[in-house]
Amino acid sequence: MSRIGKLPVILPKGVEVKLGQDILEIKGPKGSLQTPLCSLLSYDVTAESVTITRIDAEDRTTAAQHGLRRTLLANCVEGVSKGFSKTLEVVGVGYKVAVKGNILELALGFSHPVIMELPQGIEAKGEGTKLTISGISKELVGEMCARIRRLRKPEPYKGKGVKYENEIIRRKAGKSGGKGK
Repeated sequence: MSRIGKLPVILPKGVEVKLGQDILEIKGPKGSLQTPLCSLLSYDVTAESVTITRIDAEDRTTAAQHGLRRTLLANCVEGVSKGFSKTLEVVGVGYKVAVKGNILELALGFSHPVIMELPQGIEAKGEGTKLTISGISKELVGEMCARIRRLRKPEPYKGKGVKYENEIIRRKAGKSGGKGK
C-alpha cells in the first residue's frame, strides 16, 4: 500500500473541499483550484481532512494513482492556503530583469530584450538580477520558471544565464585549464 496515499490531507482553517462529479474543488484564502478525481479511488471528505482509499487494493494502476492523487490534492490545499514561489537568478554582465504589470522583460545578452506575458494566477517580482515567481498552482509556478530558464540556460564555463536560486552549476576548466605539464 502507498505510504503517501495512506496519509490524510489535513485542511487548514479557511480551506474548504467540495466533492463534485469528476473534480475536487478546493477553496481557500488565496483563491480556488480544481483537481480531477480518479474513479479507482474513493474520497472521504470531512471538515478537518480528506482521506483517499483504494477501491481495488491489488490493482497496479490503482496503486500508482493512490499516491499521485493524494499529492495533487495536498499541493492544491497548500497552494490555496500559503501559495508557492520560486526564485531565479540572472547571472551575466548586462543581464537584468524588469517586471511591468503582467509583462516580464528580460535582458539576456540577445540583440533585443525578451518579453514574456505572465499567465493569469502568476505574479512576479524582480529586483536587479533576482526574479521571484509566485502563485497558488505549484504546476503553473514550476512551468513558468522552467520556461524562463529555458531562454538562456546557465553555461558551464562562466555560469552566465538564468538559474534557480539554490542551483549549483558544475564548472568546466577553460582552454588552458585542462593542460598539465
